[in-house]
Amino acid sequence: MGGKGMTWLLVAALSLFVLSNTVFVVKETERAVMLQFGEVVNPDIKPGLHVKVPFVNNVRKFEARLLTVDSTPERFFTQEKKALIVDSYAKFRVADTAKFYTATNGEEARASALLGQRINDGLRNQVAVRTIQEVVSGQRDQLMEALTEELSEVALEEYGVEVLDVRVKQIDLPPDVSESVYRRMNAEREKEAREHRALGQELAEGIRAAADREVTVLEANAYRDAQLIRGEGDALATNIYAEAFNSNPEFYSFTRSLRAYRESFQNSGDIMLIQPDSDFFRYLKDSEGSQ
Repeated sequence: MGGKGMTWLLVAALSLFVLSNTVFVVKETERAVMLQFGEVVNPDIKPGLHVKVPFVNNVRKFEARLLTVDSTPERFFTQEKKALIVDSYAKFRVADTAKFYTATNGEEARASALLGQRINDGLRNQVAVRTIQEVVSGQRDQLMEALTEELSEVALEEYGVEVLDVRVKQIDLPPDVSESVYRRMNAEREKEAREHRALGQELAEGIRAAADREVTVLEANAYRDAQLIRGEGDALATNIYAEAFNSNPEFYSFTRSLRAYRESFQNSGDIMLIQPDSDFFRYLKDSEGSQ
């Protein structure tokens, strides 16, 4: 390559370098400021293609979309001097690019740290004037709305950012307080369980006593009815025996003697000591039963 070609190559490279440091693009999702020797000369560059003076002007770009700052959980005290661990986050965006650059040097991490400290200070003030019930459920929405409004004004004035929303993610009791609350709740549940068991045992005793009483009454009634039926049966049997005896006393005596013989001589080894002239052998001696 000759000297002329080398010259043209150097000129093209220098032109490309100058052009790359002259022309810049700002996207729709970005905000930008132009600096001249570190001083802001154009605080709000619109999206599009722009030019600058190389080595004189410098352009700083920032995120124009919503940003999130996630604060670290902090311990706050309520109106009753009870501690709570509150975890929160906020949504913000850059509103004043010049002030944002001046306050944070254009660093999102620094802006998040400053906003996080402001959020914790605001939460501390809001929690301190409310009870634990109001913080947890009763006035939680009002707390976040008041904090958002207050923080947005301060952040816009000091850091050039607009705070759109502050939200409480979680509210917990400190570990030592949680353990104490757990023990108290456990004791209350055990007391309630003992009361329920005692009531159940009392009801069970009453049911068992009523059942035993009912069994006793049923058995007594059944025994009474059985005795009445047995008495009626015995009376009927006696009446039948009496009628049979009256109709034929001799035959009745004969059948009773046969029954007595059968019952007395069931076993071959039975022995009876009776006088021979006893009435027991009356029908054995004479079928007529004569004396």
